[in-house]
Amino acid sequence: MRYTIENQDLRLTVDSLGAEPVSVLDLRTGAEMLWQADPAVWNRHAPILFPYTGTPTGGKMTAKGGEYAGGQHGFARDVEHALVRRGADELVLELRANEETRQKWPYDFVLRSAFRLQGRTVHHTLTVENPSEPELRFGIGYHPAFNIPFDSAHKTEDYEFRFDELESPLCVSARPNGLLNGTDFYYLARNTKAIPLTDALFDNDSHCMVNLRSHTLALVEKDTGRRVSCNIEGYPYVLIWSSNKAKPLRFVCIEPWHSLPGEENGPLEWERRPCAASLAPGESWSTTLSTTFDR
Repeated sequence: MRYTIENQDLRLTVDSLGAEPVSVLDLRTGAEMLWQADPAVWNRHAPILFPYTGTPTGGKMTAKGGEYAGGQHGFARDVEHALVRRGADELVLELRANEETRQKWPYDFVLRSAFRLQGRTVHHTLTVENPSEPELRFGIGYHPAFNIPFDSAHKTEDYEFRFDELESPLCVSARPNGLLNGTDFYYLARNTKAIPLTDALFDNDSHCMVNLRSHTLALVEKDTGRRVSCNIEGYPYVLIWSSNKAKPLRFVCIEPWHSLPGEENGPLEWERRPCAASLAPGESWSTTLSTTFDR
């Protein structure tokens, strides 16, 4: 089921499958600003990554005495979420542990997705609750994809990623198999506020930047100043990515994460995996991605 909310500027559509935003429409211009999931290039729009980000070590995990297969980015993006509340400019969906999720991850949890429109900004808050586990550890992240170019008069090289502080983004590598090797680090750039966008930027996959100082990271059209800006404050990891299956590029992702992929030689035990947060019974934890569409 798809649900739509809107204000005077934006119309947001969210699919209950994955609680995934599938459309952000500019009501002034009629422009679609989210990637529309062409299966020949990348078949998603803006998935939630939970209960882990990236690929787990060995493609599996052990937990509570059992072994569980682990696909990329967890399972929340692939299961139905229930509608909790819907208003004119607010939408809340919820996923609770059930028989299907326990076959993938044997923990009791509640994952709530709250969407709110404020002017030209979409606020997406993820809240995780621990109903009954002695301890609930998890990873989590966002993965929105934004259409480029903004119009037919522009091309890939007319855009850049722009920070609001001077940065020398240090990246951790998960090449070539999606797992961290613990030794491969590199600077994407040094002492800059901008990363030029080129069709070759993602030839070797994503760039995972760590411990940025900036409050925002924006995709900016250089000659006009039009932009999509994500508030990344408080996120230890921010990835940029696009599929290299299509050139010129047709979308780019800005992905704030609270956790990392598994390690090449890391532990399989879930309780030993680095996590975003650890909750005692009855505790909850929240994070918000605020995205402003100044286009």
